Amino acid sequence: MLNTSIALQGAQGSPYSRKMLALLRYRRIPYRLLSGPAAEKAGLPRPAVPLLPTIYLPNVAGELEAVTDSTPLLRRFEREISQRSVLPPDPAMRFIDSLLEDYADEWLTKAMYHYRWHYAADADKAGDILPMQYFGVCQPEAMVRQAKQQFSQRQVSRLTVVGSTPATAPIIEAAYARLLDCLDAHLQHYPFLMGERPGASDFAFYGQLSQMTQIDPTPMALTLARSRRVVAWVWTMEDLCGLEPEPQGWMQADALAPSLLALLQEVGRTYVPLMLANAQALLAGAGTLQAVIDGQPWTQPTVSYQAKCLRWLRQEFAALTVPEQHRVRAILQRTDCAALIDAAPATA
Repeated sequence: MLNTSIALQGAQGSPYSRKMLALLRYRRIPYRLLSGPAAEKAGLPRPAVPLLPTIYLPNVAGELEAVTDSTPLLRRFEREISQRSVLPPDPAMRFIDSLLEDYADEWLTKAMYHYRWHYAADADKAGDILPMQYFGVCQPEAMVRQAKQQFSQRQVSRLTVVGSTPATAPIIEAAYARLLDCLDAHLQHYPFLMGERPGASDFAFYGQLSQMTQIDPTPMALTLARSRRVVAWVWTMEDLCGLEPEPQGWMQADALAPSLLALLQEVGRTYVPLMLANAQALLAGAGTLQAVIDGQPWTQPTVSYQAKCLRWLRQEFAALTVPEQHRVRAILQRTDCAALIDAAPATA
């Protein structure tokens, strides 16, 4: 993998593409970004879900395969490339970083998707721009209009799938406002979530926030009004190739900043009850989950991938030594996140 640049098929309008691009830049991993039909023209294998950002890597047989899951990709890079790691060396802090990464990937993305497709101005802009990013800017205007209609209809129809409904919209938007306040307070003292150097969670947060601070008009205005500091941080995160991280730059799990604890409390307020309700519904064979989030009812279709994410987190916790588990549990109990590891097992 180090002998050649990595091919990444993605678009600036994808939070997960932006997550991986920023990670590759920071870790100084050579890459080439493919847009539009470039991957197909190059004869690269098709991913199972074509609209997801895709990285092409050799499998055990040495053949290129299309890989689309950002979290396993990030860990694969950690195993194969040691320089400029984004995983804290302290196992307890590494678990906290993983938890925050998954919160961004699985909960904060709800705000991103909600703002983009719930509001007419945002949906109109996204419908104009995103299809051309995916399919190429040279498409005839008639095809662009047709692609906008088809793409927008599909995305808007999926609002309920990700949990955005008239009933949940106030929950999503209130949670996003609180998150901005938490981040603003944290960034007054630390340049990154993990302290003086970025962790995996920083890139996950950046990916989602890049859309809400640079592309979609409604959250752009809201974020700028609420926290210029967060907007500036997103711009900074985009390219950290010039940052020289210090080995001792990680925050310590035994001395978490109050601002990071406040952020974890927000995780416990929203993400945790959702993930647990989703796992319980899947165990019961239900297609819909019922949760109480921030004291309000939340209903949406179950998501099997999120049960897999919960299983991964619990496996990471189980792999800790007993003293490390005690350290992590002490933090989770202070932030309403302990049920994540103590409740019934998640589905496979």
